[in-house]
Amino acid sequence: MFKICQNHVLRIFLKNMNTLFKFIIVVLFFTNTVVAEEVRVFEFTEEEFKTLEVRKVRGAESNTEYTLGSNDKGNYLKATANNAASGLGKEIKIDLNRTPYLNITWKVEKDLKGIDERSKKGHDYAARVFVVKKTGATPLSNRAMNYVFSSNEEVNVSHPSPYTKKSIDFVLATTIDNLNEWVTVKVNVKKHFREFHDLDLEEINGVAIMADTDNSKLSSISYYQNIYFSAE
Repeated sequence: MFKICQNHVLRIFLKNMNTLFKFIIVVLFFTNTVVAEEVRVFEFTEEEFKTLEVRKVRGAESNTEYTLGSNDKGNYLKATANNAASGLGKEIKIDLNRTPYLNITWKVEKDLKGIDERSKKGHDYAARVFVVKKTGATPLSNRAMNYVFSSNEEVNVSHPSPYTKKSIDFVLATTIDNLNEWVTVKVNVKKHFREFHDLDLEEINGVAIMADTDNSKLSSISYYQNIYFSAE
């Protein structure tokens, strides 16, 4: 009788252990799935900083100065542009079917008030993030969404770049509302490429940060933090 009870208890124990094991597997699966649904673009570390491609702007007298820093939210990149223009780019493939949303936390400390951002003489932004899709053999054939922190226009205003219709400026934040304040924004990149470029993209090929003041000959200070793509 005692042996039968032992066997019964053992069977119950093994059954419960099997159920627990399956539960752990399910939890780990969903945990990994959640992690995979966010793709961080920039880490803003010293190691990464050395690998980023400096993208110079033709005709600019000097390059934008980029430096690293940190706060209680993590690492950030500071951009200081004094009659300068250059960007920092990273080639990275993002699956827009899985993670179509671009998330940016950024701040403009010193803006470019009073310029006409739609004109060639005033086409400068204290902070912008380019999302690029290669559509040809040369950079000039690429399509881009240029997400900007405007100094003069309202959020959700959009227009083609005065230099090329293949790049669309879209205002995600403005110093009219948030000067020298951290702002977090989110945008559906897949939807925008369909809306503005008539392209139903599976993926994009690169992301770049830029602060430029070479057209207006002014100066700006801005910060970038937590740039990543997400499922929602």
